[in-house]
Amino acid sequence: MEARRLAKAERKARIAAGETELRRKRGSFHRGEVMNYQPNREDYQSDRFLPDYLLKGWAPAEPFLTKGMKVTAFGSCFAANITRHLSNIGYNLSSDRDPDVYISRLGDGMVNTASILGQFEWALENKKQAENLWHDYEAVGFGYDEDIRLRTRDIFLGTEFFIITLGLSEIWFDSETGGTFWRAVPEESFNPERHKFRVMSFAETKADIARIHTLIRTHVPRAKVLFTVSPIALAATFREVSCLTANAASKAIIRGALDEFLRDNADELNTRLFYFPSMEIVQLGFDYPWEEDNRHPHSYVLDTVMKVFEALYCKDAATLGDAAEMLKMYRIKNRMEFSRAVERDGEEGDLLRSAKAANRAGKIERRKAKQSEAAMQIQGARSTKESDMAGNPEMDRIAMQAMRIEKQAKVSSRRSALEAAAHSLGPGATAKQITDLAQEFLAWIEAE
Repeated sequence: MEARRLAKAERKARIAAGETELRRKRGSFHRGEVMNYQPNREDYQSDRFLPDYLLKGWAPAEPFLTKGMKVTAFGSCFAANITRHLSNIGYNLSSDRDPDVYISRLGDGMVNTASILGQFEWALENKKQAENLWHDYEAVGFGYDEDIRLRTRDIFLGTEFFIITLGLSEIWFDSETGGTFWRAVPEESFNPERHKFRVMSFAETKADIARIHTLIRTHVPRAKVLFTVSPIALAATFREVSCLTANAASKAIIRGALDEFLRDNADELNTRLFYFPSMEIVQLGFDYPWEEDNRHPHSYVLDTVMKVFEALYCKDAATLGDAAEMLKMYRIKNRMEFSRAVERDGEEGDLLRSAKAANRAGKIERRKAKQSEAAMQIQGARSTKESDMAGNPEMDRIAMQAMRIEKQAKVSSRRSALEAAAHSLGPGATAKQITDLAQEFLAWIEAE
């Protein structure tokens, strides 16, 4: 028994140290040529978490972005974070080269794929868009100024690296023209007979992404293109379902369509076409990434995202080791901040204690259920005739499994009871209570 425990512990340590192929050596099913695992809790603090569990399959061979390269970044609201960061550290952004074109003035307000595509078609192919669809945050309309179009075209044609941020799938559109609004319909011009709401389909979203890519390849064939998905959630939905579920669907449509598009263009992936997992770093790299509005990430979460971006794409900048260290550091900060906030809040503290108590009770009930299951299996095995058992490996296996379950259930039940007893003592426990409990634990260890 002790040798088996040591072997299991050694295998776990080797996997944690990076020998992930050991996981392939167990199981009854074929595991394929490629197999990447979901991280365990301890993996999150490993030096390998960032490269193995978040970035694997999406990283270029080496960073390529220099400060002399012309970068154009726009799309959803998260695009502003990328633009601001790169501009602050000296990169050549279109928003700095020409701040008055629409992709600069409202470069973080084109939140759906149709509105992003509209800018490419308008600038590069002079495709006229339906009137009165482009508005800023204050619902001020943007017209189809030919000078702006030509300047936007110049920006696109001179771009060496496009960064396109996709935001949401919910759109307002004009049913007469089929045109899509950048954001929503201004209240003063809303016409219920004409202006409608819907959710873009997977096929539409993928087609828009593919069309953007085709336009870039046609007009700016040497440019590199990066897509990313904004982690920022819907503030509200116009659907008749909860906002949380609507947001999950909205992001899933975009992420799924983008993933299929990237698979269709695997020959370009990580050389001329890139995916940066900003949404995954925010939502899966941190336990509690959001500010009080539950939509926007903490500033240090954004700092981590951009440090990872630098490590992947920017020459002579941060390394992946730097980014991994920052992620580990801020994960700890994030969890500590949340714990302190809960402790300060009396009501939340009470709820947390109640949740822990309910969790302990649930574990006990599940262990009782396992004991009951074991008892039923053992009873069934014992009631089987000796003649049926003889020479039947399957029945032998079932009986042995049942006995193991029974033993595990007994041990788990004993451990649970002692842990509950220890928890109930609290800081005011007497010396005798502590001594008695210690003796119980010693007896349990000897019995095990």
